[in-house]
Amino acid sequence: MPVGGMSQTQVQSQLQAQRQPHGSMQGYDPNSFFCEMLRPGQPQHPTLTLLLSRLASLPIESLRRRAQDAERDLLDRGITFTVYSDATAIDRILPFDLIPRVITPAEWHQIETGVVQRVRALNMFLYDIYHERKILKDGIVPADLVLKNAGYCQAMVGFDVPFNTYVHVCGTDIVRDETGAFRVLEDNARTPSGVAYVVENRHMSLRVMSDLMTSLRVRGVDEYGLRLHNAMAEIAPAGVEDPQVVVLSPGIFNSAYFEHVFLAREMGVPLVAGRDLTVEGGKVWMRTTSGLAQVHTIYRRIGDDFLDPDAFNPDSMLGVRGLIEAWRRGQVAIANAVGTGVADDKAIYAYMPRIIKYYLSEEPILPNVDTRICAEPDALAYTLDHLHELVVKPVAESGGYGLLIGPHASKTELSEFRALLKADPANYISQPTLKLSVSPTLCADGVRPRHIDLRPFAVTGKDTWVLPGGLTRVALRAGTLVVNSSQGGGSKDTWVLAE
Repeated sequence: MPVGGMSQTQVQSQLQAQRQPHGSMQGYDPNSFFCEMLRPGQPQHPTLTLLLSRLASLPIESLRRRAQDAERDLLDRGITFTVYSDATAIDRILPFDLIPRVITPAEWHQIETGVVQRVRALNMFLYDIYHERKILKDGIVPADLVLKNAGYCQAMVGFDVPFNTYVHVCGTDIVRDETGAFRVLEDNARTPSGVAYVVENRHMSLRVMSDLMTSLRVRGVDEYGLRLHNAMAEIAPAGVEDPQVVVLSPGIFNSAYFEHVFLAREMGVPLVAGRDLTVEGGKVWMRTTSGLAQVHTIYRRIGDDFLDPDAFNPDSMLGVRGLIEAWRRGQVAIANAVGTGVADDKAIYAYMPRIIKYYLSEEPILPNVDTRICAEPDALAYTLDHLHELVVKPVAESGGYGLLIGPHASKTELSEFRALLKADPANYISQPTLKLSVSPTLCADGVRPRHIDLRPFAVTGKDTWVLPGGLTRVALRAGTLVVNSSQGGGSKDTWVLAE
C-alpha cells in the first residue's frame, strides 16, 4: 500500500500523461526498483512533480545535445581521473549524467543527522582504541579485529589530537533499498575522494540544465572549500593566529590529482608534494621562492605508509621525513589523522551499530546493510552455502575491486571465489544483494533506470558540517550494481531541496 503518496500504478499513469510523443521519458520504466524521481509510496513533493513534468516535456534530442556539450566542457576543463592497469595509465573524464538526483528536505534531514552521528561515533571509537580500549575490554568489538588490523597504527597509542577529531573528512556511502529505506554501505575515513565532482557537477548543471532549475530552491554546494579551510585552521597548533594550511598530494600520477588541485584552489592554499616540505628544528616548512615558510596544518591525500619514511615505509619518496615526530610534538596538524584506516575497515563496519550504541546510547539513524564477517565460522559457512546469492567484499579493498556479486557471477567465478574465501576468510565480508534504487539516466536507447548510490561528505573540526548533497554515483551499464568510476560508473548532480 502507498504510504502517504502515490502507488506505483498511479505514478506510472501520471508519468504516461506527461510524456510527449518524442519526450525524453518515453519508455522509462523502473520495473520493481525504487525510483528516486517517481518515489512510489512516498509523500508527493511539488518540486519533484514540476521537475518530472519539465523533464518529460524535453525532446530526447535536446538531452543528447546537452550531454555532448557537457562532455566537451569536461574535456576542455580537464576534469578527469586516472585509471591504472598493469601496463597503462589512462586519463578519463568521469561520465556525467545530466538528469539530477533529487533529495527532499525530510530525506536530507535523516541523511545529515545520520552522517553526523556516525562521524561522532567513529571519532570516539578511534580515541578509545588508541587510549583506554574500553570497547575492546568490554567485548563489544573483538580485540584482535582492531589490534591486528592493518590500519591500526601503534604510533598513535596515547597520542592526543585536537578536539579528539581523527576523521576530519569522511565520505559515507549510502544506498537505498527496494522499500525506499536508506542504508549505509561503508564509511570512508582515510582519504575519501569525489567531492570535487560534487561541486563541478553543480556548475555543469547550471550551464547545460539551467531551464530545469528555474525557480527551484536547491541548496548550494560552493561552501565546501571555506568549511574545509576553517576546519583545518581550527586544528592548527595553539596560538597561531593565521595558520598556513597546505594540501599534500602524491603528485600528478595519482588518480585523484584533479581533485587535489581543486581542493587547494577552493581553500586558497598551496598544493604541495613531499619534496616541497622539510622538517627543521622540529617544525614543518614549505619551500617557496622567498625561502622557507612554516606550515601549520597539512590536509594530506597520501596513505599512512608513505607519509613519513622515518615512521613507516623507509622507501617512500612521497612523504616528508620527520613529519610524524613534528606532529607528535604539536608543531603541525595532520588531517585525516594517521591510523583512521582501522575505522573504515569493512569488518569494523559490521560492528558500527554496536559502536554507536556503546558510545552514544543511540540507535543508528542510518542502519547498516546486514553484514556477515567471514572470519567467524558460522558466517563463513553461511556465505559459502549462499555464495550465489550474496555480495562478497575484501575488507581492505576499495573502488569496487576484488568483490563478487553472486547473482551475476558465472559458475567458474563462483568456484574461484569459493577457493579465495576458504584460503583467507578473515579478508572478506558478505552482504545480501540489495535491489538498489534507480534514477532516470540518459543512455544510448533513451532515458532508462540505472542504479545509484550517494556519498555525502562531512567536515569536522570542533563540530561536524555535512555538504548538502554529495556525490551520486551511477552504474551506467544496464543491470550492473557497481557504481565506482574505476569500474565504468558515472555521476549525477545531487539536488537537495531547501525547506
